[in-house]
Amino acid sequence: MNGPQAKTNRIIAALEQREADRVPIGEFFWSNFVRRAKQDFHTGDDFNPYTYWDLDMVVLNPNMDPHITPVEVVLEEADRKVVRTGFDATIELRGTYPMPRYVDFDTKSYTDMEEFQFDDPRDPRRYNAAIDDQINSVGDSLALGNPSWVDRVETFARECCVFGSVCEPHEMIWRIMGTENVLYKLGENPGRMAAFIERLGDFLVGIAEAQIAAAQGKLSGLYIWGDVAYDRGMFFSPDYWRAVYKPQLRRICDVIHGAGLKAIYHGCGNASVLFEDMIEAGVDAYNPLEAKAGLDVVQLKRQFGSRWAFNGNIDVRVLATNNRDAIRREILTKLNAAKGGGYIIQSDHSVPDDVDPTSYDYARQLVREYGTYPLNLGEYDLDVSEPATTV
Repeated sequence: MNGPQAKTNRIIAALEQREADRVPIGEFFWSNFVRRAKQDFHTGDDFNPYTYWDLDMVVLNPNMDPHITPVEVVLEEADRKVVRTGFDATIELRGTYPMPRYVDFDTKSYTDMEEFQFDDPRDPRRYNAAIDDQINSVGDSLALGNPSWVDRVETFARECCVFGSVCEPHEMIWRIMGTENVLYKLGENPGRMAAFIERLGDFLVGIAEAQIAAAQGKLSGLYIWGDVAYDRGMFFSPDYWRAVYKPQLRRICDVIHGAGLKAIYHGCGNASVLFEDMIEAGVDAYNPLEAKAGLDVVQLKRQFGSRWAFNGNIDVRVLATNNRDAIRREILTKLNAAKGGGYIIQSDHSVPDDVDPTSYDYARQLVREYGTYPLNLGEYDLDVSEPATTV
């Protein structure tokens, strides 16, 4: 059996440090990879990678724009689009850009920030209406005309484990004011920034509560989006994060756990200096564990044992070699982290279009073949027991 309940049981078991029937698989895909897969597999426009590869979970984002307004296309050329969003941000997309370029922000000064008003996070339109928003629609490509969040949840709940999502305050504030501006202002006047971060926490707690209610029991958890680091460490002082951001993360986790759901934190880069703090705040698992940022899920399994779960770390650079031996080594080695539960296997961010879809298919087949409990990893078997402590 591999219906939605079996997949949900598999995900929850992993997050609760239990072995189910097999290691669960999650994934994110860049738009160009999906387009390439459609072409290579001759599937037609209705290709859905989660259905095609029978993946165990999907993450669906509600409308988290501070202002509920459709994405406005202000310029459209053959290979260039400029849009304005409910974050009051102007964003440029080009076919030659791997990601959108943020051109301008209406909110620039401390005064702008302090006068900033949020639309109601509990407004039903965020969940029940088909209104294009920045996080769902403006990424590596422009995706307009999405169904409502509730409709997407309903559709995917018929086939897999569904997580909703919410940002933490830093993931919001840089979208409102721009990364460089935020970092300058954190240094210039951390107190004024802390007050806005707390207001963002109020807004995001409302987003978490309202989407859980709107889903009517169809969610198993929420992802918490929060990029606070680059590949060598934090964007700003860990002590500032602990003093200002951590209380807001704890509030969000309390809402999630209060509803009987699980919390997975998605943070790019290497924020390992905060991992113990995140456990204290209530995070159940960490994603994506970027290999290119020096993170190794097997080593983390040894370090944290059954105290924390992990989601990710399959190096997309290895997948992009399209070398079967290298992919086999990567998959089977990382499967060691699933011993005793505690691991949802997934890429270390998202699958890009330089990965041949047949290579991704091969990686998924390996997980299905070798990820059945009890694990038998042969020459790639590793000891992941926690190191002994000395007194």
